[in-house]
Amino acid sequence: MSRRPAPSGAHHVIAYNWPMYLAGTAVAVGGALAGRRLRGVPRAAALTAAGAGAWWTAASLAASHAVYDRSPLHDWTWLAPALAAAGHPDGPGRHLVVSSGLDEASGPIGARHPGCEQTVADLYDALPVVEPSLRRARRRVPPRPGTVACTPYALPARDASTDTVIAPFALHELRRAADRSAAFGEVARVLRPGGALVLVEHCRDLANIAVYGPGAEHFMPRSRWLRTAHDAGLRPVSERRLAGLVTVFVFVRPPR
Repeated sequence: MSRRPAPSGAHHVIAYNWPMYLAGTAVAVGGALAGRRLRGVPRAAALTAAGAGAWWTAASLAASHAVYDRSPLHDWTWLAPALAAAGHPDGPGRHLVVSSGLDEASGPIGARHPGCEQTVADLYDALPVVEPSLRRARRRVPPRPGTVACTPYALPARDASTDTVIAPFALHELRRAADRSAAFGEVARVLRPGGALVLVEHCRDLANIAVYGPGAEHFMPRSRWLRTAHDAGLRPVSERRLAGLVTVFVFVRPPR
């Protein structure tokens, strides 16, 4: 059996997003060169663009290293205490891992909780827009055998049959609000009363904007996640940050 690739680190983030890093470097170098030849307001504008390009290129690389290489994100040691706080001291139980094309969670979660039944649901084919970076990631990490293709309107589980739904960096790929609402509604449908949703996302906030710049537009604000969960009938029970940039939300479906 072939081994799965190691979880993506900062160098993989560069490979997935190389046009963005190339553009940032070009802006930094081009602005600096132009600033040497210009005067007045044009010079100030060129140097400002150079500084912004240099900052966001360097800051996003440092942030990716902190999140994907230095934090506990990929080892999933944080999952058990997060679930315990939500009333699941024995782990995820029968769980659904939701992916949008890059599944680096189901393997380590399954290894840590081998007695728990797992289904992997992949939204990739249902995405109306697939970013080139996600296509590159998909080529490197193909779906695991047994992965079930699905849509945000139909997750592959029966009503109230699932103890935990885990969605790492998946649901922000649903760009339409209606699709995100449908996905949360499906999560509420498949969770048993008392079941938990673990949502892992970068949020569009000051910290992420500072290091990712325009790239943070790809993320959803924290308030939007909370509102969408509330509208689906899910109640927040805990929230924590990993590496200061990734937010782990835990919601529960209240018992009737």
